[in-house]
Amino acid sequence: MVSEYDLQRVHQAMRTPRKRGMVLQEDGCSIDCPTVFYDGEAGCWGMFYARFDPGSSASSGYETWLAHSENLLDWQVQGRVLAQGSGGWDDRQADGGLALINPDWDGDHTPERYDGRYWMTYIGGALPGYEPDPLSIGVAYSETLSPVRPWQRPLTGPVLSPSDPDVRPFEAVTLYKSAVVRDPDERLGHPFLMYYNGKRQPFSIERIGLAVSDDMLHWRRCGDGHQLDQGIEDRWNISGDPQLIRWGDLWVMHFFVARDRTAYDTFACSRDLLNWTPWTGEPLVKPDQPYDMTFAHKPFVLKHDDVVYHFYCAVGDRGRGIALATSR
Repeated sequence: MVSEYDLQRVHQAMRTPRKRGMVLQEDGCSIDCPTVFYDGEAGCWGMFYARFDPGSSASSGYETWLAHSENLLDWQVQGRVLAQGSGGWDDRQADGGLALINPDWDGDHTPERYDGRYWMTYIGGALPGYEPDPLSIGVAYSETLSPVRPWQRPLTGPVLSPSDPDVRPFEAVTLYKSAVVRDPDERLGHPFLMYYNGKRQPFSIERIGLAVSDDMLHWRRCGDGHQLDQGIEDRWNISGDPQLIRWGDLWVMHFFVARDRTAYDTFACSRDLLNWTPWTGEPLVKPDQPYDMTFAHKPFVLKHDDVVYHFYCAVGDRGRGIALATSR
């Protein structure tokens, strides 16, 4: 267990009371799931995000797009990096997040190459629409972060699926957003760790689980159950969209909670990457503005030049887009 004193210290260090409003949105489309990093090749900040265009029911579904920024405040769309239309298990859904971003709180936020490539994990599915069950997790890689060259799908199927023989009860319906970090100490016996949320029935409860890998292509579930949840057996209780940060001798997992018809961002802490102590105090970001009054959720948090930036998906009077809160 992580002490209340340490949880308070993390909360104080990662508070972002100043809301900056929407930083990325598109009329007629839903923008979701930010993953922010520093792109050394382009010399600027990058953001992978999910774009959902509901214009055609026959082809609607997630795709992964890229935006650039010089200052983490003003963002310009660069284009699509992972598309629909693969013709396979992920034909209609392709919502990716960049893997192996430097997790150190005081680090440079650059993604690490493995086997000479950049990697992403993504939500994939064959059915059109907004997050239709079932969804699985796939992997893709690229030699560049630029959208000029499409990301490659090296496998013909997902790396984790709700139909796998070893699927655990909490993830038996659908698998959602994943975050992959490298643990150089291999405390769990493997260098690559993937945290992701899965859904079960009844009540569509979502919990966060863990898988491990030695090569980014072959993944094995870790443990018999989930790592984190709300401990409530009731309708629509979600712990989802994890992001991992290394803060001194602690690991911090940012994630969102959805319950009671709202959603907000919070965190949990661990010393061993396996047992997590959740923060139960004031959320880091919660609905309190017209543009995020419905949901303020799906976090990506980083520190740059002594300023904390908390990107999140805001749902309110301006639709669904990416908003930002900062420490000052």
